[in-house]
Amino acid sequence: MNARTRAARRSVRSGARRNWMLALALGGGLLVACCALLIAVWAISRSPASVSSTVVARDPTSATLVVAVSPEKATFFADLVRQFNERRLRTPDGKLMAVETRALDPDAMIEAALEQPDFQAIHPDSSLWIDQLDRAYAARVGQEGELIAPRLVADTVRYAVTPIVIAAWESTARELGWPTRAVSWRDLQQKAQADPNFKWNHASTSHASGLLATLAEFYAGAGKVRDLTIEDVQAQSTLDYVAAIERTVRYYGEGEQAVLERARAEGRSYLDAFVIQEQALVQFNLNQPPERLTAIYPLEGTLWADHPLALLEQPEPSANQRRTFQALREFLRSSAIQQQVLAAGYRPADLSLPLDGRGSPLTADNGVDPRQPYTRLQLPGPAVVEVVRNVWWYTKRHTNVFLVVDTSGSMEGEKLEAARQALRIFLDQIEGDMEQVGLVEFSSRVNNIEPLAPLGENRARLQAEIEGLRARGNTALLDAVRAAYVRLRQLNDVERINAIVVMTDGRENASDTDLDELVEMIRRGNQEGPPIVIFAIAYGDDADYELLEAIARASGGQVRQGDLEMIRQLYKVLSSYF
Repeated sequence: MNARTRAARRSVRSGARRNWMLALALGGGLLVACCALLIAVWAISRSPASVSSTVVARDPTSATLVVAVSPEKATFFADLVRQFNERRLRTPDGKLMAVETRALDPDAMIEAALEQPDFQAIHPDSSLWIDQLDRAYAARVGQEGELIAPRLVADTVRYAVTPIVIAAWESTARELGWPTRAVSWRDLQQKAQADPNFKWNHASTSHASGLLATLAEFYAGAGKVRDLTIEDVQAQSTLDYVAAIERTVRYYGEGEQAVLERARAEGRSYLDAFVIQEQALVQFNLNQPPERLTAIYPLEGTLWADHPLALLEQPEPSANQRRTFQALREFLRSSAIQQQVLAAGYRPADLSLPLDGRGSPLTADNGVDPRQPYTRLQLPGPAVVEVVRNVWWYTKRHTNVFLVVDTSGSMEGEKLEAARQALRIFLDQIEGDMEQVGLVEFSSRVNNIEPLAPLGENRARLQAEIEGLRARGNTALLDAVRAAYVRLRQLNDVERINAIVVMTDGRENASDTDLDELVEMIRRGNQEGPPIVIFAIAYGDDADYELLEAIARASGGQVRQGDLEMIRQLYKVLSSYF
């Protein structure tokens, strides 16, 4: 998500400030644009060689189509592309039609598409991203008074769809009332309220499954199945309904691939239920886990991930690339490929294919019911979706999170600068001013603690602290984690997600706290009070991965390995949990 999108969202949150903020943003944007234009003209006149080296030459006769595809289906789509390329089709002028793929997360895909992408088509998991792209493009290039907003997406094909479901272990599903009755969002909320050990989650609204689940909650709160309006979303009764459900989420997350990996490794001890695409649940069960997952289709209805493949108009594709797109479109909708789509667990676009036919994996043995969902919700318009994403920051379960940051001597130079950038990204991704964030900075000892406070009050202070980080000394990692844990434990906040994100590039060598002592404190504390989840980042090859893993595992959290190139993305990913 870029700064333009974040600013647009924040501007709708305060009615009294809206017009003033918009005018300021437009004025500032115009000034920046004018300055950038003058600088660009000067640069071109002064150094044409350097400019030409950054411009990618485009072959006006190319028939190679590059497609940016979302990661969850990258392998499946790559196999379909391989089959297409093996046909060796040619254009009327003899050019070989070919398709290449690039795996990109949808938010990165959209940001790249707005610039000068090295791809001509996008294949995200939901039309939500297409709508977001077109809105952002229209805001960038549209002219005042235009009756029809300009669009970046030219042509779209859908060949595989799948409903969003609540995946629950079969034993959990039975506890919720399945299969004797339909399970509702309210049932999930009441189960979580009655049983403090019950854990469920959905991804944040920066992921399609999370946003589609949130839209379904708003539909349920409004008592509708179609034509959801901004007035419905902003109604107090709807907001109260959604907030009641969201308060029972254990924590949010980054998407179904990461969730399923942990579910495969940890089973029910990880989560009892979580929101994913039906197709992902089918694939999970096809691998014959010890306990299968069951798809719960919420009583109030569900939305669909429609996996659109879309051709972009800018940079303008060549005539031959358009021909390749059309040939690929026909190939994907062909009978043979639609059979493969069904075999992979998707629901094919070809409605003549029986979902319960021979060889279909959409069976009760694989945890799904091809007759469901009985109620299909209508995808709201882009303006409604944008409002839902904005108000979600108020209805979601809020967070207390400490950032624990290593500033020992080994962090000197590029490492620390990359860490600063990563921390800035983390704060930027958390748009809600109600989230409480604090900072613990350590080297030979705990050097500084910025107390927890709502980001609406301390965002600027945190940013200043991050800019002022300096590397020196040894590594008192355990003392720093203990300091953050003790402060969260003293809060005893059962309403919020409580978490620690700790990063280190080295090995513990300066703490008074012992590892076994800290692990026992975490385990005992999480049993006696609200759980505090620890996410650990092992920054570089010298970081003590095993020690971080022990701390994270004791809390029910996780550890990730990162390097100089990955650290920014890691913090961006972890921000989605809150």
